[in-house]
Amino acid sequence: MQPFVSVIVPCYNEEKTIRHLLSAVFAQTYPRAQMELIISDGLSTDRTRVVIAEFQTEHPDLNVRVVDNEVKTIPSGLNQAIRESRGEIIVRLDAHSMPIPEYVERCVAAHQAGKGENIGGVWEIRPGAETWIAESISFAAAHPLGVGDAMYRLNAKAGAVDTVPFGSFKRTLIEKIGPFDETLLANEDYEFNTRVREAGGVVWLDPSIRSVYFSRSTIGTLATQYLRYGFWKRRMLQRYPHTLRWRQALPPVFVLSLDVLTVLSLWVVLARYLLAAQILLYFSVLFLAGLELAIQKRKAFLVFGLPLAISTMHITWGVGFLISPFRKDG
Repeated sequence: MQPFVSVIVPCYNEEKTIRHLLSAVFAQTYPRAQMELIISDGLSTDRTRVVIAEFQTEHPDLNVRVVDNEVKTIPSGLNQAIRESRGEIIVRLDAHSMPIPEYVERCVAAHQAGKGENIGGVWEIRPGAETWIAESISFAAAHPLGVGDAMYRLNAKAGAVDTVPFGSFKRTLIEKIGPFDETLLANEDYEFNTRVREAGGVVWLDPSIRSVYFSRSTIGTLATQYLRYGFWKRRMLQRYPHTLRWRQALPPVFVLSLDVLTVLSLWVVLARYLLAAQILLYFSVLFLAGLELAIQKRKAFLVFGLPLAISTMHITWGVGFLISPFRKDG
């Protein structure tokens, strides 16, 4: 008999995407009798729970349970769902995601083959709304200028990596390295995978394990997301400074240089020229990237949409990183 699998999902106000996730889990090729879905909901105030209840009524043969995440954070939701679960293998997903039908089956097969302690796949990023800016954000979230060398967002080969989105692991891994760190309100996956690697385990990326991820739909929500990412990445790096990667260092360095040159330009003429040159070079690179993608995809709005989205990601991530030491929470 195949091992019992618990799919765990943290959730808050996801009425627009939760049905996609529920349908995708129901469509899994893995035996439904050997699988449960536990949604840890942060006391949603929209129709999220109504949508879930309607789905439960329509599909009683899929074991779906909703538990209250009263702390209302992602790591607390994950830990709550893990405590309520009973699976030998735990598959972590997201309310913004839609796994392919073979997702769970391939995760289990990779564990049975001994590929790694935490196993995940790659994202196919889709826009969170049918607007030009939402589509621009989806392209930015998968572009090398936006995400650097994050292989799970790019074309990747199977192998050991620093981190994977979501991930799947045996319950015994939690017993060995501990649960998700609830003091980190973002970057909890990366911190968890750091502990996996430091305990001698392998974080394995399998490109055949694929899921659709719906990106943010507005510049405002994108800015909020990346401000939090930068803020909590700094907190995580205080514990694991050796995990810093070049792509993570560039945004705060860029933002800091803009700030310093802006202040100096009030008195130093050379600083004005350097500031202008830096801004011109930066946006020229982004404009050329947007132009190339616009031609490739035949979407003219990407000429301006891609630079807008990527610059928002860089600047807000950098600002979040820099202000982290001066605030208690994000």
